[in-house]
Amino acid sequence: MHNEPLAYRMRPRTIDEIVGQQEIIGKKTALYKLINNGHVPSMLLYGEPGIGKTSLAHAIAGTSKLPFIALNATVSGKKDVEDVVAEARVTGKVLLFLDEIHRFNKLQQDTLLPHVESGSIVLIGATTENPFHDVNPAIRSRCGEIKQLKRLEPSDLKPLLTRALEDKERGLGKKNIRITEKQVQMIAEGVNGDARKALNVLESVVIASDEVADELIVEDWLIENLLGRIGLFGDNKGTHFYNLLSALQKSVRGSDVNAAVYYLAHLLETGDLTAVNRRLLVMAYEDIGLAAPEVGPHVLAATDAAIRLGMPEARIPLANAVIEMCLASKSNSAYKAFDAAVQAINSGNTGDIPLHLRDTHYAGSAELGHVGYEYPHSTPVGSFGGWVNQQYLPDKVEGTVFYKPVLAGEEVKLAAIYDRLKAFRKNKKK
Repeated sequence: MHNEPLAYRMRPRTIDEIVGQQEIIGKKTALYKLINNGHVPSMLLYGEPGIGKTSLAHAIAGTSKLPFIALNATVSGKKDVEDVVAEARVTGKVLLFLDEIHRFNKLQQDTLLPHVESGSIVLIGATTENPFHDVNPAIRSRCGEIKQLKRLEPSDLKPLLTRALEDKERGLGKKNIRITEKQVQMIAEGVNGDARKALNVLESVVIASDEVADELIVEDWLIENLLGRIGLFGDNKGTHFYNLLSALQKSVRGSDVNAAVYYLAHLLETGDLTAVNRRLLVMAYEDIGLAAPEVGPHVLAATDAAIRLGMPEARIPLANAVIEMCLASKSNSAYKAFDAAVQAINSGNTGDIPLHLRDTHYAGSAELGHVGYEYPHSTPVGSFGGWVNQQYLPDKVEGTVFYKPVLAGEEVKLAAIYDRLKAFRKNKKK
């Protein structure tokens, strides 16, 4: 057993040994009471790696005493599923833990789903991806519970580490280890809420520590060195990455510089510079827009520089761009106007282009009635340029308002011009 990693050995055996996740499996939750009363519902467990999905499934199996089978959807085939079905027929009921359930294919589903529906197989699926995006609806419909697990807090991890140090059967309790409470706290705070990483770091620290007079002496520098090697940022293709992009954009939209810089740093650690650049350009026009029209070109220059520089230097122009966007005036009026126009078109609210706006660059256009267009540049209006009062929208949608200015930054000036032109148009109609 002690050849197995510490994180594997210290998995909770019952739901009473679970650390954290009290809102999901705490003693005052319905799920806790259901399981203790002998009923285990099929469920989906969703969350980042290392926050306890597999451990929770093992703990539920330990509490319920149901026969437990674990499969991984990335490597399991139809034969594996058929074996689970056969086991359920023999024992009456089994608990199947299916990791990476979002990769479950249709053939596997067709074999398994009737037995989940009948209750002979209790399915606990785990996924790091958003189940509403990536898990087949047929699976979701048979899992009455969808539980999103949260990243663990240091206060959750510290008791787990202490338990591992003291447990003589499964943990490190048989070793004479000199480690301070402060050092345990360092590990708990340094693994970004990942229980598996916390136990892996603890085990590595103990293995790497020098033995003096039959005592293993843990040193701070060793913990810091091992924590520095732990990847905390996840991959650049999963749900967490898109959550980070969303958090960055919403922080910029909310003008929170510190949050935006934090999420930018988080994203750049994933290594997907192209995706980050693309999102920053979208934000410049979606969230800042006409209120600060100079920001768009600034962000384009910053993202171009980032591509030329590469990491780690790319962080410098991108940090400039993010902070400028945070502190710039903001408007979403331009794309909102466009979306309103698209909605009108898609709802059938269209009409014929006015004859005087149609193409006249061919012989015979006048015979078709394509006449009457007035050239605005021929009629100057103050310092604005040229303007004439003529209809541009089709008759059916004439008078429809798509653009509604946001009175922020430079758009205040644009809004004043917009309102002035509307007043000219009204006066000409009288």
